[in-house]
Amino acid sequence: MSDLYLVFKNLTRKPLRFFLTVFSIFIAFMIYGTLTAFETAFNAGVELSADDRLVSVNKINFTQPLPISYVRRVQAVEGIEAVVHMNWFGGYYQDPQKQVLTFAVDQDNLMNVYGDDLVIEEEQLESWTRNRQGVLVGRAVADLHGWKLGDRIPLNSNIFSQHDGSTVWQFDIEGIYTGRDPQVDTNSVYIHYEYFNETQSFGGDMIGWMGIKTEDPKLNEQVIKEIDDMFANSPYETETVPEKVFNKGFLEQLGNISLIIGSVVFMAFFIILVIVGFSMVLSIRERTGEIGVMKTLGFQSSRIFKMVLMESMLLVFIGGLLGLWVATGILGFLNNLPQFPVPDIILKPNLLMQAVGIMVFLGFVTGIIPAVNALRLNIITALSRH
Repeated sequence: MSDLYLVFKNLTRKPLRFFLTVFSIFIAFMIYGTLTAFETAFNAGVELSADDRLVSVNKINFTQPLPISYVRRVQAVEGIEAVVHMNWFGGYYQDPQKQVLTFAVDQDNLMNVYGDDLVIEEEQLESWTRNRQGVLVGRAVADLHGWKLGDRIPLNSNIFSQHDGSTVWQFDIEGIYTGRDPQVDTNSVYIHYEYFNETQSFGGDMIGWMGIKTEDPKLNEQVIKEIDDMFANSPYETETVPEKVFNKGFLEQLGNISLIIGSVVFMAFFIILVIVGFSMVLSIRERTGEIGVMKTLGFQSSRIFKMVLMESMLLVFIGGLLGLWVATGILGFLNNLPQFPVPDIILKPNLLMQAVGIMVFLGFVTGIIPAVNALRLNIITALSRH
């Protein structure tokens, strides 16, 4: 009879207690798997930011514009490989509730700056570049609205209007892009800045911000200083920062999501630590007499110590692995929903390894005291309690 068999029989001798304990662990790790994957997806924009990319915005606030003339001057700065300017369009499709993240961009330089992240067929890119009314849409937003290549779609702006007073622009879908990484956001839509600039009724020749790609990340500080010094004391001063810093600052305006998720996960694990620890102490206390008999029959104290610790580990791993398995299923279901607006939510290997580490820690902490008590238990004392 193997030790593992004895451990399993001890675990399942009281089915209801076993089920409730495993269920509590299952819930905790399901919460952990789902929420940490969400956090990773939420922070994907920061994690996937390129080291050689900068963002330059108005120093007052990123919602304030900059003159388009700044682009040519920035392009001349030594150490810069490419610059693309963008404007927030504020679009929606048919219904104001159907928001579409639409940007008016310099179509000739979009891929020069963001080509490391975005994937699009060359033929589609060329078609979009040639067609002033062309639009480049992300795979996620195309699937959400059922758009396909060649469709002509109306996009409304809740900010801008055309010269005739209309807030509706008509566009031809010339390309659908995907991300090189599954967590690259493909919910955005890109239209031609020139077409947008010529048709809008106000705010012409102004841009929202500049995306800048440097020749080498080592040149970032030098480039940042030169750009900001260039426009210092002007009506439109700039603030240039690495893309990762910009994306992180933007997310922080929504609140400290990491702290919220971390607090929920911590409380879940604290609760199961108490539940499993109490369950193990109670289980070993009930088996005091049996442990005395086992020692009488020749079981070494060290062997019993290992068996009790193994019991705690097995309990946590059964519930934990089931929780992660169900969390993976939940994430897969959400990723397949066409209306789900978040990039692919994935339980990455590092999160799984972290989960295994937590299982080992919880199993050890909840099992060590009962195991030590079993190790030190005197045979006479144990049999007298039986």
